[in-house]
Amino acid sequence: MQWKQLNCRTDCRYFCMMRREGERQSLGLSPVKYHGKWPFLRVSVFQEPLSAALSAGNLFMHFIGWLSFFLLVNYKLPLRPQTKRTYYEYTSLWYIYAILSINAWLWSSIFHTRDIDLTEKLDYSSAVALLGYSLILSLLRTFNVKDEATRVMFAAPILAFVTTHILYLNFYELDYGWNMKVCVVMAVVQLLTWAIWAGVTQHPSRLKLWTVIFGGALAMLLELYDFPPYMGYADAHSLWHASTIPLTYLWWSFIKDDAEFRTSTLMKKAK
Repeated sequence: MQWKQLNCRTDCRYFCMMRREGERQSLGLSPVKYHGKWPFLRVSVFQEPLSAALSAGNLFMHFIGWLSFFLLVNYKLPLRPQTKRTYYEYTSLWYIYAILSINAWLWSSIFHTRDIDLTEKLDYSSAVALLGYSLILSLLRTFNVKDEATRVMFAAPILAFVTTHILYLNFYELDYGWNMKVCVVMAVVQLLTWAIWAGVTQHPSRLKLWTVIFGGALAMLLELYDFPPYMGYADAHSLWHASTIPLTYLWWSFIKDDAEFRTSTLMKKAK
């Protein structure tokens, strides 16, 4: 019981909620939220089983994407003769992105399994950290920033804001509305950054990038448009988790194409 974080209070909340929803359904009334959440049907320890499973699916896709990227840049593409390092200038940055992505989806899966104060804060903090870093990475890649000092200048103000926001959520107030606004703004800015870059560049894989951009924008609408869970399992948030799985595969495919493109370009310049 302690491992599941279940006690009389949480069990009472769940079973009273289910009984009340049964009464509402018999009267033809639509579901309502309890303690800020829709009434999901619990499966064993999983409070939101579909969202938890799909979060794990996203984690797996990011791990497979990172692994294939790692094998590509280190074993399939040529390395610099002098240093034996990759030609691709953004290799280490994508490694950090993979770590933050895996961490974010891990805590998302845990949070949807057991919603307690600790897992909620870790889930929100990890998601904000990933969005903030993704914004930095989008600016560095689209502006083709390779100098370390310039990269720090790009990253510093965003890192300062993201760190302050995470501290605010954890130690002052977990303001859901404010956090949603911050996350939406960061997501929209990076989508617009990639979209403009895809429009002006002649990148050979820009079609994949366009697909991810439009797919991500449509998927974001599921986060903004909330509706009760169908059959007690599938709500807007879980459908958002489902939509990001194929987008993640396509996104890592673009990253690998970008590594091949930049490596080929730099090798031609070197010759």
